[in-house]
Amino acid sequence: MSSLRVGLTGGIGAGKSEVSRRLESYGAVVIDADQVAREVVAPGNPGLAEVVAAFGEAVLTPDGGLDRERLGEIVFADESLRAKLNAIVHPLVGRRMRELERAAGEAAIVVHDIPLLAENHLAGNFDEVVVVDVPPRVQAERLARERGLTPAQAEARMRAQATRKERLAVATIVVDNSGSLAELDRETGDLWAELRRRAKRLAEREADSPAG
Repeated sequence: MSSLRVGLTGGIGAGKSEVSRRLESYGAVVIDADQVAREVVAPGNPGLAEVVAAFGEAVLTPDGGLDRERLGEIVFADESLRAKLNAIVHPLVGRRMRELERAAGEAAIVVHDIPLLAENHLAGNFDEVVVVDVPPRVQAERLARERGLTPAQAEARMRAQATRKERLAVATIVVDNSGSLAELDRETGDLWAELRRRAKRLAEREADSPAG
């Protein structure tokens, strides 16, 4: 019996991490793409050597780690450099996420927490795609309140991602997080119940198929 593979995404400031944490508390196996991306370029990993070969030693901190802020400044302003970085990091992240998924075992609900799922056209890799959705105005307010960004900085970060319409176009389930955390608790409880129903349906389909 296969695990249900779920892609979880949402725009910056939408509250995707809040949903991810709640799903993990219910029993989902959560694989965090950002965390894996940090892991594959940690000191001692081949990914770090590849990034330094491509961008130079200026992207290293004095203790030999990756200066993510410096690298971010370099690639944020130049799409071709961002593509160059992604070409190094994404295959490494993909490989590591597949390893973690295999380790989760069968019959699990495996949630891949991927900020740029829509941007990188990854929706087809999952049985379900959950999009945490808020209006752009709410995103901007949260980025100002929680991260101290100016309206211009918030706008730039949001512009660098897929549009709300593009994200919603790949969703099979939408979680509205424009309300309070108590409302999000209820929404995520409903989401977990729905994912369990869909996992059960998937298992039944597999059992009924000639190869099952």
